[in-house]
Amino acid sequence: MSSSVRRFLIVVAFALIGAYGLAELRGPQGLPALREKWNEIRQLEEENANLQRENEYRRDRIKKLENSPSEQELEIRKKLKLLRPGETSFILPEQPKPASHDAPPPDSK
Repeated sequence: MSSSVRRFLIVVAFALIGAYGLAELRGPQGLPALREKWNEIRQLEEENANLQRENEYRRDRIKKLENSPSEQELEIRKKLKLLRPGETSFILPEQPKPASHDAPPPDSK
């Protein structure tokens, strides 16, 4: 086999390998899937950071409740809706929600 034919076959082989690589990168399992995974990882990292902040807040709240009798009393009174003698509590009705445009009008009979 002559050297020019050998060079031609090598160039064709590299061209085929390059075309295959390009097709794989642009296919559904290539760069779009990689970009989607990166977005998913970023979203999960943000979610983890939010959960860590929430856990830290709850740990601090628990420490405050363990160490402060006044905090304990306020929390108990709030949860059980208790009042001290002489205190007055006002319970307001919930405000009606504005009607949605998508909801059908009420039946009038």
